[in-house]
Amino acid sequence: MGVDFDSPRALRTSEGWVLKAVLAVLGLIVLLVVAGTLYVRANPLALYVKSARGALAKAGLELESLDTSAGRLAYWTGGSGPTVVLLHGAGDQAGAFQGVVGQLLEDHRVLIPDIPGHGESEPAEGPLEMTVMYAGVAEFLDAEGGDAPVTLIGSSMGGWISLIHALHRPDDVARVIGINAGGLRGDRPDLSLMPADREAARTLMQALRDPSSEPLPDFVLDDLVQRSAEGPIARMVAKWEDLEAHLLEGRLGEIDVPVDLIWGESDQLLSLDYAERMRAGLPRARLTLIEKCGHHPANECPEKLAESLDRVLAMAPPPPAADATDGDDESVATGEDVG
Repeated sequence: MGVDFDSPRALRTSEGWVLKAVLAVLGLIVLLVVAGTLYVRANPLALYVKSARGALAKAGLELESLDTSAGRLAYWTGGSGPTVVLLHGAGDQAGAFQGVVGQLLEDHRVLIPDIPGHGESEPAEGPLEMTVMYAGVAEFLDAEGGDAPVTLIGSSMGGWISLIHALHRPDDVARVIGINAGGLRGDRPDLSLMPADREAARTLMQALRDPSSEPLPDFVLDDLVQRSAEGPIARMVAKWEDLEAHLLEGRLGEIDVPVDLIWGESDQLLSLDYAERMRAGLPRARLTLIEKCGHHPANECPEKLAESLDRVLAMAPPPPAADATDGDDESVATGEDVG
């Protein structure tokens, strides 16, 4: 005897099964959304890194690696033309430049390493010396930089390493572009790059960003506290004496390579006074300001930084100070060119 699917009882049974199935699917979706939300809130910085590195791949860069004295060094490469090398800041990784690589790839061969001890580059644990980080970068430049001098574009600590390389290997460097570059003693010893709690992290980020920028939510600040305590910056602080040995106080005058300084003018960690001190100490330097932007222009205002980079790269390198002309004081689209 067959089942009559048109009977009221059969229809009720069928509708009940469909309803249960729909509710089960909806429940699963809700569960996945809740789990995903909890994961995002618990790991915002890890997700940022994954997204940023994915953006490099989407832009057409390929991830490769090289063995150095510091260990295996990961780097991204792509494009053709004059070589530019982008060096990120302390505690960051190559994906920091996701917002500017698209324009650079139009006219340049682009190399972006994870500085040793950062991102996917070794060493993955233990104290981290500037000596080791610079050695790894120098070996990378020797192996992949090509035959012609390269342009080094460094942010914060990456700018510091760029200046160190220009000091020791001037024939290998066409020019340096330092973005809120380190290398001198700072003027805000009260600010810690390893905040102990949420409020300390909030104070730090307020000093690093323009007041008009969107405040970071508490769960991001909490993740920053946790990761800074165990990440590359903490490992570098463990070798503070080595960092100090590489400071460029009193040595800027020895750097004969042309240097363009691009500065987020709202930076309170490395202030405009700091930028002027660096510009004044360099024999061939020019300073370009980015309005309403802080210490990390590549992250906070990538469009403005890309515009500044395009403008600076299209200009002749800054001449020695004795040869500077009034033309060096022209205004630029993203701020004021001083020098």
